[in-house]
Amino acid sequence: MFSGIDEVDWASLRHAQGSAEDVPGWLRALASVDTAERATALDGLYGAVHHQGRVYDSTLACVPFLFALLVRPEVPDRGCIVELLVSIGSQAASGAGGADGPPGPAADGRARAAVCAGAEVFALLADDPDPAVRRAVAGALVRFLDEPPRVLEVLRRRLRAERDDRVLTALTEALGLFAHRCPAHAGRALDLLAEQSLPPCEPGPRLAALGQLALHAPGRLPADLVPTAVRLLRQRSARRLRLQAEPGTDTLVRRIRRLRPSDEQGAVLLRTLHRALGDRVDDRIALLTGQLTSPDPVDRCNAVWMSAGLLRGWRGPYDGLVRLLGAQLAGEHDRLRDAGVSVLAGLFELAAPAADDLHALVAARPDLWTHRWERCPPTLGGPLKALARTGDPRAVPPLAQLLAGPAAPVGLGREVAHLGRAATALAPAVRHRLGRVPLASPTAARLAAPLLTAVRAVGDRDAVPELLRLLAGAPDGLGARDAVVGQVIETLTELGAAAQAAPLLRTLLHTRHAATAAGALWSADGDAAAVVPVLLRESARPDPDIRRRAARQLARLGPAARAALPGLRRLAGSGPVRDRVPAACALWHIAGDPDPVLPVFRTAWTADPRTRSSVARCMTGMGPAAAPLYDLVTAELRCPCRHTAGGGPYGDRDIPDDEELLRMCRDMAAGS
Repeated sequence: MFSGIDEVDWASLRHAQGSAEDVPGWLRALASVDTAERATALDGLYGAVHHQGRVYDSTLACVPFLFALLVRPEVPDRGCIVELLVSIGSQAASGAGGADGPPGPAADGRARAAVCAGAEVFALLADDPDPAVRRAVAGALVRFLDEPPRVLEVLRRRLRAERDDRVLTALTEALGLFAHRCPAHAGRALDLLAEQSLPPCEPGPRLAALGQLALHAPGRLPADLVPTAVRLLRQRSARRLRLQAEPGTDTLVRRIRRLRPSDEQGAVLLRTLHRALGDRVDDRIALLTGQLTSPDPVDRCNAVWMSAGLLRGWRGPYDGLVRLLGAQLAGEHDRLRDAGVSVLAGLFELAAPAADDLHALVAARPDLWTHRWERCPPTLGGPLKALARTGDPRAVPPLAQLLAGPAAPVGLGREVAHLGRAATALAPAVRHRLGRVPLASPTAARLAAPLLTAVRAVGDRDAVPELLRLLAGAPDGLGARDAVVGQVIETLTELGAAAQAAPLLRTLLHTRHAATAAGALWSADGDAAAVVPVLLRESARPDPDIRRRAARQLARLGPAARAALPGLRRLAGSGPVRDRVPAACALWHIAGDPDPVLPVFRTAWTADPRTRSSVARCMTGMGPAAAPLYDLVTAELRCPCRHTAGGGPYGDRDIPDDEELLRMCRDMAAGS
């Protein structure tokens, strides 16, 4: 099986770690009878030859030998080899390339061609005795064997003969992929999927077939899709639990599965169905309701994480779903409880229907009030964090206990802020903590920032001395505190205490905090002549963050900043929309003319959804002048998708930010 391997000049080939001289050893080790040796070899191939999906010249050289391994039935773990080949051949569409190998797109195209050239092997392995091989081969056939009628016939024949549920599920998914990739032949594939979704097929494969039909032929779904899916899920779970309970050798794997039960295949089946249902929010809520009321805690745990995807991406009437999430906190299954807490903590006020369950957990488990990562200071525990984020005042007593302790959790102040004025009783303790922040420590900003958020939220004017202490030494002696100077200034301004800080603020007018300091000085004495030149200078800086800060402060000055209008018009007229929006807002507040403002807002709303909250906030203050944009408001209220969805990695504030946008839009619609 390794004929010719020594004739390859591996030393001249490259992979992610450099020379490919080690590749022949890994390839030979894939045929070893030693499990650890095979695993190490596979790790080496993924970690170097196919590192992060990249294709190198050594990757191409490996392909013939991987196929040679596949046709030898005595080689263990051949399913893993099929998966590696599928990954290599599938990179053609990604454009990934290796820095030490040939150009990405060219290498990837050659990799796909190499795997396609050997795809006849996949057809031969469709009837392999090893179910792991049959499972991996199903999708490989569709991807790489360029004979659609033959591929469909192989899949049909295997469906009739197969008895392994996991392989049947893979075959079903392969049929869905076939329908997508070969539309001219999709009809028969969909017929097979429809057959697979009906009795006498087993519940798991039927669920898989329903998911594929939902993705590729929703018109062929049964009218009672959700009840059917829930019933099949429970039948499948009952069967799985019966099989797990059957007597057998008590191996280490069986013991681990009892201690940490999971069902990744079941999760995949339901995730596929949820993905196919997309914006059918009511159907997805009904499906999750069935999942969350399953007798099987593993099903419920999977459902909790799927709920997060729905809540994060789509708007809907979620009170009932949130109550079911709260109900998962009371059981004895730690993984289920932790999953529920994690999801609820990301909902903020939307988690209010689960507040009673969160409070019960907080009251019963003080050990969960904090969480300590290895070699890290304590952080606020999930249950108490989630309760505080709902705004429930029952979070105040335990937070007070933590603040009174020797080491309050890092970040606690940010969660206090969600309680608003209900947290007034915590103000002395927060103030005390703020006064103990070591000014010369590298941790000063990290410790102070959350506490400043809390001071601002509760409106604690008695904290002004502590705030001035953080500004002491400005501008040259701030050290690590420089990172929170802007937050300190904004807090002083909001508390109406900027006048007390005026001498320190003036020393900051030639630093990166100049715009924020100038705005605070304006709020203290209203002297436009002193601050407008500073803001004009800052609004002309090359740094877009500084320009945006300057524009926001100019907006606060209103008509007193008329000298800034020419520069603001230039800023609003060109550049990235998120830079143009603050300038347009300032134009409105200074001149009160909607004509140059509304086109910027319309463009930004469409081009960058993350600007919508800022735009809506300004529109709310514009009153009837914003009426030409109310079509955007109406469309936003009708859209089922959150404006924060699909815009990058999930952020902690995505859901509350979207809910705030909806509140502003409703207010504008009600007043129109």
